[in-house]
Amino acid sequence: MQKMMQKHHLQCKVKPKRKWKSQGESEVIAPNVLNRDFRAAKPNEKWVTDNTYIQYGSETLYLSTIMDLYNNEVVSYKLYSHQQISLVKETLEEALKKRNHPEGIIVHTDQGSVYTSYAYQSYLKEHHFIVNMSRHGNCWDNVVIESFHSHLKTEEFQYCTYHSLDNKKLFLELENIFNTIMKSEYKKN
Repeated sequence: MQKMMQKHHLQCKVKPKRKWKSQGESEVIAPNVLNRDFRAAKPNEKWVTDNTYIQYGSETLYLSTIMDLYNNEVVSYKLYSHQQISLVKETLEEALKKRNHPEGIIVHTDQGSVYTSYAYQSYLKEHHFIVNMSRHGNCWDNVVIESFHSHLKTEEFQYCTYHSLDNKKLFLELENIFNTIMKSEYKKN
């Protein structure tokens, strides 16, 4: 192909790579102490969290999820129409309530702007979490939750088009469905 293009004096155009930058607020980058050790000896030892977008008809919704690495159970999730700090903080607040406010949990995130914000980092420290982050641009450091979101989007949204916000009731069932799937996967390993 390259020889033909050269023969006809054609050049392909390559889209330049987008440079990563923080969205507004200053950022706090934490070390990666988890270092891809996705095993936990007990509940509430290691949590992973991330957010993803879901196309819902003409609307884009954002799903924030927290998963316990002990048994890959979804501890908490929130679905909002925006991807701001309140989305991830409220997901964390719900997880704390559901688990009776445990302390000393390693909370692993990527380096997204909501996770590197001072507001989010302060909240983690205030609630005695051990802050942990993936290396910049390395999805394998957060592969458990990334994989979960990928399966969720493929199995529930890829071949279905939702046009009505009444279908948000689906999310009430998703937690049970995926906790069942993740627990059965956990038992196989």
